[in-house]
Amino acid sequence: MTAPPLLRVEGLHLRLGENEVLRGISLELGAGELGCLLGPSGCGKTTMLRAIAGLERPSAGRIEIAGQDASRLPPERRPVGLVFQDLALFPHLTVAGNLAFALHDLPRQERRARLEELLDATGLRPLAARHPHELSGGQQQRVAIARTLARRPRLLLLDEPFASLDAPLRRQLREDLRQLCKRLGLSALLVTHDRDEGFAFADRLGVMHEGRLAQWDLPYELYHRPATPFVAEFVGEGRWLEGIVQPDGRVLTAVGAFPLPPGSEQPAGARVRLLLRLDDVVLDPASPVRARVLGGSFRGAEIACALEVGEGIRIDALFPSHLELAPGAEIGIRLDLVHVITFPAAAFTAAPP
Repeated sequence: MTAPPLLRVEGLHLRLGENEVLRGISLELGAGELGCLLGPSGCGKTTMLRAIAGLERPSAGRIEIAGQDASRLPPERRPVGLVFQDLALFPHLTVAGNLAFALHDLPRQERRARLEELLDATGLRPLAARHPHELSGGQQQRVAIARTLARRPRLLLLDEPFASLDAPLRRQLREDLRQLCKRLGLSALLVTHDRDEGFAFADRLGVMHEGRLAQWDLPYELYHRPATPFVAEFVGEGRWLEGIVQPDGRVLTAVGAFPLPPGSEQPAGARVRLLLRLDDVVLDPASPVRARVLGGSFRGAEIACALEVGEGIRIDALFPSHLELAPGAEIGIRLDLVHVITFPAAAFTAAPP
């Protein structure tokens, strides 16, 4: 039998005043699985996290944690730990003191044993005697996470915990936390607007849009088989090409004809839009498809090039930066689409970028 999910959310609605912030959200997260909610500011992802933690009360729907209906449980009775951007460490206590405070109601011997276990598991033992002002931002974040783990939560909730850190430290701490959760068999749900962070951390990803969960899926599926144009745009760079479905089932565009993805039921003559990701465009001097270089954005090993194909049709591509493609240069390109992503033109409420 398949093990029940550690977290199950069914049909969750939540209103704040006159505003419906969450609109019928459902998702499942397995035991030991790491999830992530992505989305722009104001989409409801932090409110979703607060509802799971018990800090906001849903107007409808159900939240189950570890097989228990937690929908009406107060926060302190839910087996979750919540880490905010605001670390809220006690400045007058040492690292060990901050961790011990979270264990204050345990018997002394048990509290001491758990403290020693936490210091070892999180690598904080060398810092145990320091105060928060003597720690770097990354070290303070480690203490906040360790304090949240002190009471052995079944589910760790993370509200953009790395947002204030510089990029290299953010990557390191994110990977350390992922490995720690895997080692402890702990489930976690991260909220972030950074898609790279979500892809690097999570086993399962969701994209939220205007209070709804547009898609909850494996990262690979989310990127290569997005459910909506919004998801497609949010999880990866690219440009939309106008296309018309041909009688043979292919989509004809200005840069070639491509097969419709499996399951597509678009009839011949239907207008669609096809998404070109940067890595779908390949430099090919022998190709009959010619493009003019409009400019480029240097990214170290690669350069993101803006290209014009035909009359005013713009696409983007990622090429090795050593090629030094000058604006105005004409190059040959071909498309290497392993996954063709198309949507009916009617699915777009605004012109493509």
